[in-house]
Amino acid sequence: MKQAIYGIILFIFLALPPVVDLAESIMAIHMHAQMPLIGIAGMLMAPYLQQKFPRFFEKWNENGVPGIVLFLIVFIYWVIPRAMDDALASGAVEVFKFFSWAFLIGVPLRLSWPKLTKAWQYIVLLVVAVSYSIMAVLYLFSPDQLCNNYLIVDQRILGWSFLLIVFVIILYILQDLFIDKSAYEAE
Repeated sequence: MKQAIYGIILFIFLALPPVVDLAESIMAIHMHAQMPLIGIAGMLMAPYLQQKFPRFFEKWNENGVPGIVLFLIVFIYWVIPRAMDDALASGAVEVFKFFSWAFLIGVPLRLSWPKLTKAWQYIVLLVVAVSYSIMAVLYLFSPDQLCNNYLIVDQRILGWSFLLIVFVIILYILQDLFIDKSAYEAE
């Protein structure tokens, strides 16, 4: 229950108008800080929701795949530049952003990830890496302004941050595949 309270507090804090204005004033912070933090708020609320509605999650997310598919669909939607622009231009889309990142990304990811096999986890990470790679190329090499609310220099910074995240994801997968963790565990 404590975790859910922390999630609600984080969610409310992120929804405060001054915090929203500050987070959305810089494109990279909007994409790589505000949105994931909303998702983390949802992840913190997930165990409480699972306890409150156990039959729903048992029925619809038995092996974790439906939750991960929902996560990927909504996640890929929010990577599209137009979606970020719409969130800045429309209050309704802004509300949807908060709802979708908390309850359609954070909750399913938290409840589905442990149920997935290692292979499925790698597939999800690779889908995220590929989508981020595509967006990095788009933001770095597009001569035009993709988001009306941000400058081209903001796009370039976001493109480089996408590349950095892709590098970290690939590095994580490689170290997870090739490093024997049992050698580092205490006996």
